[in-house]
Amino acid sequence: MGKTTRVLALAAVAAAAGGVAWALRDLPAQLGAVASGARAERMRRSPQYGDGKFVNPVPAEALPDGAMANAFRQLIFGQQPRRPKGVIPVVRPAFPAKQDGDLHVTWLGHSTALAEVEGVRVLFDPVWSERCSPTSFVGPKRLHPMPLGLEELPRIDAIVISHDHYDHLDLASIKALARTQQAPFLVPLGVGAHLQRWGVPLDRIIELDWDESVEVRHVRLTATAARHFSGRRFTRDGTLWASWAVKGERRSVFYTGDSGYWGGYKEIGEQHGPFDVSLIQVGAYGDAWPDIHMKPEDGASAHLDVRAGVLIPLHWCTFNLAVHAWSEPVERLLDEAAARDITLAIPRPGDRLNIDALPSVEPWWRAIA
Repeated sequence: MGKTTRVLALAAVAAAAGGVAWALRDLPAQLGAVASGARAERMRRSPQYGDGKFVNPVPAEALPDGAMANAFRQLIFGQQPRRPKGVIPVVRPAFPAKQDGDLHVTWLGHSTALAEVEGVRVLFDPVWSERCSPTSFVGPKRLHPMPLGLEELPRIDAIVISHDHYDHLDLASIKALARTQQAPFLVPLGVGAHLQRWGVPLDRIIELDWDESVEVRHVRLTATAARHFSGRRFTRDGTLWASWAVKGERRSVFYTGDSGYWGGYKEIGEQHGPFDVSLIQVGAYGDAWPDIHMKPEDGASAHLDVRAGVLIPLHWCTFNLAVHAWSEPVERLLDEAAARDITLAIPRPGDRLNIDALPSVEPWWRAIA
């Protein structure tokens, strides 16, 4: 190898290394922070905390024999259409300058939703990034764009986080919201450490344990139980996960976040219900992880348990996170809703729904499934 060739080879290696370093520059921040001091002490006092981590109210059940191996085979060799054949229709929502006292819900994709409860705007699990991943070049990528830019959001009154997984807690979105909005961030115990590392002012972080509440204007937001797990690093369950009950003077919303099905939903319904609408996780399920993500039929049961009126499915369509067909969750949910007399709304990403004047369900996904 001549001198010029060696120089060019070394330059290529250096450029490649520099590119990798640039791509990974945000990785340490993406991992978040470990709670310490008073925050950690408060976590240790939680009834949900034991043996150095948070625990589920119902332990995980034994997996069926071969479940993990079958999931891996399906991931590699499965023929399920995990991406749409065409373009997912996206609607640009319009938010009126003057709000009414009605109840509106705008699904923006995956688990990101904006609820307008008697004029109070609550933004759930905002994820605007192209990938739900600690890196910008590897990890599940969007199947559709966001319906509007993050900077185009109307004034938000509360930003609610269910747990710290990458498809629910997005560094770039949090930093942008901290800059462009004045709303407080309502998070489960321990998640505030991530936000504080990312520059969110401490006086805008409200950390809650299950059954703890805060009022934003005249709306009460309560962190309620869920059956899931947490973690952005190589260890699990260092922060709490939660569902959320949002109760105004007349109107109300229940948001599951991520959860397996369990009997606690009936307790939530008894303590906090009924609700006008439920925002229910129905996608990214699998036989290998039955305790952390609900199947569509489980989502229908959770909706009935919490005593909600209208069911809006979340956690499908945007990111490919399981081996089932991308549109399977809503097809199964349609059948289950019909069998159990559940009022269902299946918006396109960006549809702003008036819960009191719902359109009939249009199976818009079938043309591209």
